[in-house]
Amino acid sequence: MPTSHVTIRGAALAAAATLLSLGGVAPAAAQDDKPRPPDQMSNVGGTLLGQPGTHVDLGTGAPELPKKLTGRSWVVADAESGAVLAAHNAHWKLPPASTLKMLFAETLLPLFNKEEKHKVAAEELEGMGAGSSLVGIKEDLTYTVRELWLGVFLRSGNDAVHVLSAMNGGVDATVQAMNDRARELGAEDTNVVSPDGYDAKGQTSSAYDLTLFARAGMQNPDFRAYAATPRAKFPGGKKGKKREYFEIQNTNRLLTGDVDVDVYKGIAGIKNGNTTNAGATFTGVAERDGRVLLVTVMHPDEDESNAVYKEAGKLLDWGFKAAPAVQPVGELVPPEGMREEDGAGQDSGKNADGGQGSAGSGEQPSASDGTEPTAADGGEEGGVGTALAITIGSVALLAIVAYVIHRRWPLPDLVGRGRPGGAIEQEAGHEVDPDDERDGDAEGAVDALSGDAAEVAAEKKLE
Repeated sequence: MPTSHVTIRGAALAAAATLLSLGGVAPAAAQDDKPRPPDQMSNVGGTLLGQPGTHVDLGTGAPELPKKLTGRSWVVADAESGAVLAAHNAHWKLPPASTLKMLFAETLLPLFNKEEKHKVAAEELEGMGAGSSLVGIKEDLTYTVRELWLGVFLRSGNDAVHVLSAMNGGVDATVQAMNDRARELGAEDTNVVSPDGYDAKGQTSSAYDLTLFARAGMQNPDFRAYAATPRAKFPGGKKGKKREYFEIQNTNRLLTGDVDVDVYKGIAGIKNGNTTNAGATFTGVAERDGRVLLVTVMHPDEDESNAVYKEAGKLLDWGFKAAPAVQPVGELVPPEGMREEDGAGQDSGKNADGGQGSAGSGEQPSASDGTEPTAADGGEEGGVGTALAITIGSVALLAIVAYVIHRRWPLPDLVGRGRPGGAIEQEAGHEVDPDDERDGDAEGAVDALSGDAAEVAAEKKLE
């Protein structure tokens, strides 16, 4: 027997106040001072996803959604099948902050050889917003493309974004390329104004679009490797003929942990952000028992530290438990060229029986295995459908058979935590110039900031 279905549609009906409170959403009277989503949003991925509120179709035995989810918008989806397991205001156009760097990377990563070297000119570091997050790139010094990408993914460096944009013909050309790529991926809520995600008038994305970018990016083995790297050595200035290196740490707290956030079991990236207008934003990917899930959370309440990671962890925990029992409420559309002739994506969110999603609350399972992260070494491709399995203190890459379902898009060679040492080192395929030798001690190195202080302090827009 099918279960009964109810869709939370925000705070539109006073009669639904009791049900709304069960889903962790305050009644309308308590939300008057908060922004509200439009009554109708994009239908890409399904009609339900275009409606405000929380959408989930709980089958028999499926756990209820976590309590106290405060994100203005969020999505939980199967990374391979594209099934959206649950969503809240999925297409609400909001400022994305540095999660927009996923689209930047997805657009530009294929254009440059990662071992190509580039000497930075002063003008390439101009035009960054006040208070931008920086990895510490210096003019007149040479960096490999690979090092620039480490600066983008780990430290959310706007300086690295601007240098790569200059290599691509400039900021304007890069913005255009990103907008074009967003349309190809089916991301209709996204309008890029600044390639680094810095707050800009008219710059928007959505939880749905950010999840599309992550899904597309994870098809690229270099994207997967960078996104999964907890820490790495980054080139600084020169001391005599030696190039000094310092350690940089990933600002993704589900990957590296923090005082009140444990490393998430099975995490494999991807990107976080934080600005004045966007608040905290995060998109992550994780694998358990052969199932790979994506989660995006945008702008949770700031009453609790690291709220965006805690809510993302709750939703991932729920998704891994609920996936076998829930009915999808929509889908992540494939890119142009992979879409089928049946009109994929516009009206696929409605269930076969015409029902709509139910919502509720439930207990949150543990989000951590308590282990420390090491590095990702994703430079070599494996078989299609390889996924990550994490055991305490070690990582095993297990090949799983990629089975075919409607519009399935397997993620090959998914990586999370790789070889010991805690950093992607520079030696893999890297030719060291005699006068550009790394100082192995890295004395005087810039310490990586811990917690979201690194992202917030450096990136938050000054007003």
